[in-house]
Amino acid sequence: MNKSLITHRSLFIISFFCLLVTALAVSIQPAQSMTNASWGPEWTESGELILPENFHEWVFLGSPLTPHALNGGNAPFPEYHNVYVQPQAFREFRRTGQWPEGTIMLKELQLTNPAAFEDGSSVEVSGRGYFPAAVNGIDISVKDSKKFEDTNAWGFFNFGHHAPPYAKSAAEQPIEACAGCHIANADDMVFKKFYRPILEAR
Repeated sequence: MNKSLITHRSLFIISFFCLLVTALAVSIQPAQSMTNASWGPEWTESGELILPENFHEWVFLGSPLTPHALNGGNAPFPEYHNVYVQPQAFREFRRTGQWPEGTIMLKELQLTNPAAFEDGSSVEVSGRGYFPAAVNGIDISVKDSKKFEDTNAWGFFNFGHHAPPYAKSAAEQPIEACAGCHIANADDMVFKKFYRPILEAR
């Protein structure tokens, strides 16, 4: 057989094999990134969760409201609960209906404008209601089935209920502080009913 023909055939086979390997690598990359969660939480050497940066660029899920004025002046989580999640985790949830390992749910608390009425409401050009003012705290939950096996795969962290600056890192909260309430009341540890319009695929 012609040596040139053999060489061309060999090059063709090698090229095809390389393309096949590349295609396979690309096809499994999303699954690997979901497993490795390179976009997931960062931890200190002592095991504390590091406060994520640029979370305002994440997906905004929603903002339940528990005004001080409607809770005896002492709402446990005043007042707006602005909840953010990483885009990667959000896309995976929309695809599968499950939060992937490494998901971070970040809740930034935000106070309302000073009250003009007994119910805590005030008036703006749009009418009477509750309007966001200064931020006032951050709470975070992280999904890690191995690390938080005793609390249904989620760990909870408090970075301060006050005006910024917040703590740069935080230790896991005891079960009675946060996880217990989510275990008893939330859907898969997340209060999905508050964010249903954006979580459900359309």
